[in-house]
Amino acid sequence: MKLSRTWAIAKKEFLHIFRDARSLGLVILMPAILMLLFGYAVTIDVKKVNFAVLDRDQSQESLSFIHRFSASPYFSLRIFAKDEREMKRVIDEGRVKMGLVIPWDYSKTVKSGRKAPVQVLLDGTDSNTANIILSYVQAIAREYTREKTILKVERMGRERLDLPVEGRTRIWFNEELESKNYFIPGLVAVIISIIGVLLTGQVIVREWERGTMELLISTPVRKGELIIGKLFPYFFLGLLDLCLAVLMGQRVFQVPFRGSLILLLLLSSIYILVALALGMTISTLARTQIFANQMAMVIGFLPTFLLSGFTFAISNMPLWLQIITYGIAPRYYVTMVKEIFLKGADISFLVTETFILIGMAKFGLWVAIRIFKKELR
Repeated sequence: MKLSRTWAIAKKEFLHIFRDARSLGLVILMPAILMLLFGYAVTIDVKKVNFAVLDRDQSQESLSFIHRFSASPYFSLRIFAKDEREMKRVIDEGRVKMGLVIPWDYSKTVKSGRKAPVQVLLDGTDSNTANIILSYVQAIAREYTREKTILKVERMGRERLDLPVEGRTRIWFNEELESKNYFIPGLVAVIISIIGVLLTGQVIVREWERGTMELLISTPVRKGELIIGKLFPYFFLGLLDLCLAVLMGQRVFQVPFRGSLILLLLLSSIYILVALALGMTISTLARTQIFANQMAMVIGFLPTFLLSGFTFAISNMPLWLQIITYGIAPRYYVTMVKEIFLKGADISFLVTETFILIGMAKFGLWVAIRIFKKELR
């Protein structure tokens, strides 16, 4: 392989990118647009849940219990319903996500020391949100019950009740449990996959459609020199997009970056090669740019978005799908990025993922060079 011929191909590809305003805009604007869209739209945080109350007891005890919810940052009291019909209507209309029904004898039951049943109505159309709301309700109810129990014991003239177990929660790496801190690092992998696979998926097929591949075939440039030369500009652009995504994650979304930027760049370089090799393989196999784009979205974007652990936990997937995830590179790169971003992990914690990505990069480049035929179709 001669560097002069490889550089000539790379220079030609650089000129094409900078002369094509659409490709250049795609490279620069798409990462920023994706970061803004996903950063603000993709969230599992549930706060300020609108809820309605049907207080049949109308007592100080019931108002005290209701105040626990309205004073919480997770709930927002919207309506005091007059009856069950109004409660059902506001939930059906989607005006509230939860309904709280206080029974007639609530205060009497609480003061007598017996359990007072309180009905909670949840809109279960979004099961994930409903489960989160239910956990909030249970936490508030437990704390309210604990305080009432301690107060009852003190009123009976006994010594202060010390509960046998006191849980003190300490959250590491994402202290405020912000979903953006979980999604933004994984979004870096999505951006690189889209840019890498989508752009390189056009490289070879574009030459065939424009009729310029015949000229390249007639030159003494070898297959490896042609592939490497065409990939080099997109490797550089991939690193540029990575820096842009990391910068936006820190400055715009305030996601903490606790690791080494140099380590992130080195490991990302390996993943960029994997993505570029996949895009080049698609470009070699596809006959039209439209088909190449479709293959890039199906093979490059969907596995990264759905099977990498970016949005959905792999451990919650069926076993057969978990086995498939071991064969896709985004699974390992998403783990790397999150570990470096949030935990500040060094290379000793990422050895396995690093060697797997290196193997995938070598295999991907070998396949791309192998299947490319320097001959007329």
